[in-house]
Amino acid sequence: MIDHTTLITYILIVLGFVFIPGPATLLTMARAASSGTKVGIATGAGIAAGDVVHTTMAIIGLSAIIATSALLFSVVKYAGAGFLIYLGIRAMLDKTPIEVNGGAPAISAARAFRQAVLTEVLNPKTALFFLAFLPQFVRPEHGSTTLQLALLGAVFVLLGLVSTVVFAVGAGRLGNLLRRHPAVVKWQGKVVGIIYCAIGVRLALQER
Repeated sequence: MIDHTTLITYILIVLGFVFIPGPATLLTMARAASSGTKVGIATGAGIAAGDVVHTTMAIIGLSAIIATSALLFSVVKYAGAGFLIYLGIRAMLDKTPIEVNGGAPAISAARAFRQAVLTEVLNPKTALFFLAFLPQFVRPEHGSTTLQLALLGAVFVLLGLVSTVVFAVGAGRLGNLLRRHPAVVKWQGKVVGIIYCAIGVRLALQER
């Protein structure tokens, strides 16, 4: 099993990662600001579920295949980028009326969860991150490497979920205040769409 010193060091490093705003945080905040805290939290949960998939892939070696196959890396990368851009364009073109004073959410929590899972799973950088980062804290002399990887992955997922919930609650409250103003309601879909498209383009331009 992982010794306490290694585990504490790992937790401190992961806390630094998850509380620095990145693509996952931006997605969560955008969803929470536009559709409410519940949808934001569902998005964070979907991202966490996607990270569980990446942890599993790192353990069984699929991430290693992505890391060594330029073709597979490109396929996954462009699929994820395309999905994000698709969401962005839909958000910008959406003509669904939103009541200024407490209308229904623009998207359901279940749908936001599913989209977040797919977005995170299709991010090859996340796969490579788990493949490169987790083994640094594994010590073969401390027992099963599989169990150590599983524990490290679980800690990362849990801390990541906590951070996205924190950001979702903050962005959701801010969104509730902003949606009381008609001008904000008119433009929020376009702003959210631009965020999605920007993240998608950023992912598409990433090198291995």
